[in-house]
Amino acid sequence: MGHVPQCHNEPALPSRFRFRLFFAVPVPHSPGLSRPQFTTGTCTDAAVHSCELCGKGFRLQRMLNRHVKCHSQVKRHLCTFCGKGFNDTFDLKRHVRTHTGIRPYKCEVCNKAFTQRCSLESHLKKIHGVQQQYAYKQRRDKLYVCEDCGYTGPTQEDLYLHVSSVHPSSAFLKKTSKKLAAVLQNKLSPVLQRNSKEDDKDE
Repeated sequence: MGHVPQCHNEPALPSRFRFRLFFAVPVPHSPGLSRPQFTTGTCTDAAVHSCELCGKGFRLQRMLNRHVKCHSQVKRHLCTFCGKGFNDTFDLKRHVRTHTGIRPYKCEVCNKAFTQRCSLESHLKKIHGVQQQYAYKQRRDKLYVCEDCGYTGPTQEDLYLHVSSVHPSSAFLKKTSKKLAAVLQNKLSPVLQRNSKEDDKDE
């Protein structure tokens, strides 16, 4: 098994300050490929987690785990525009937006738009001096984005309703699980019926 990082030259901390970490250790399973193997270990220094393949350091273990995938030669998610491959659907979505021009995160100060929330937050801090006031690990409100036109909605139901009415042949609808589609359809049926009745009154 590969080397598990150890913390050296650190003073021993009381047990209440120690925590469990997961380490990704590449384990060869076929020539030229490696697969991360997850092991546990106790460490008191969470400052840097290093990739054993390239040496790149990460502050968070989950970021290292995600990074390790980039060393795999098999790319499971392909861009339909240019054929470039990715190991992560998040990376593929971010890349596809460079082709489509969809930038759902807009700066309220200067109206500059970004493909990712983190880019907007970095812009706000560096350009406008606006520091986001989020607590540690606090979740931001999720923005549901139509990858066909850039429409944004506050809920998954809102996005589903938009896509089903404006882009009925969208890949999003094909990817939506039958169970989720049924749940959303049940929630949206009263709304659709109400809209239909309003349309009938207008005629």
